[in-house]
Amino acid sequence: MGTIATSTRSGSGSGTKSAKRATGGNGSRPGSAEVHRMARERLMDRDQRYTTGRRRLVEVLAGTGAPVTLPALLALAPDLSQSSAYRNLALMEEAGVVRRLVHGAEHAHYELAEDLTEHHHHLICEECGLITDITLDAALERSLDRAFDGLAEAAGFSPRHHALDVFGRCANCGADA
Repeated sequence: MGTIATSTRSGSGSGTKSAKRATGGNGSRPGSAEVHRMARERLMDRDQRYTTGRRRLVEVLAGTGAPVTLPALLALAPDLSQSSAYRNLALMEEAGVVRRLVHGAEHAHYELAEDLTEHHHHLICEECGLITDITLDAALERSLDRAFDGLAEAAGFSPRHHALDVFGRCANCGADA
């Protein structure tokens, strides 16, 4: 699979949980300056400014390394107001800066758009809502791409990208229970 690095994750509530991030060797994440440049360009393409609040949201999302809920974002950045953060997240989602993940009836989780960071997939705990990012090694990712391309071609579908979410139970909730 790759190396394992510790990161902070958000569950379905307002707190954060400690978990691990599995990584492969698919490439490196863009640097902070590059992420901010890309975010600013995408907002400018929509005639929107890259305000201090939007920059702060990008900084927090980049720092978490995993999808987080709005309450968790606000806990990490108490200087942001809830209403402004929500509006800015919605606008940045439309601009392709942020991706919103909704699984079940719990809070939506937010992360930087994949092309601002790196291609990855998610392990999602159905008990606590913990989302763990996983990055597959290059050979496995190519194998998945070939399989998806074959299935899409058979259906007359033209794929642009893929996202894989695996649902189950995390170690904290009893993976085998």
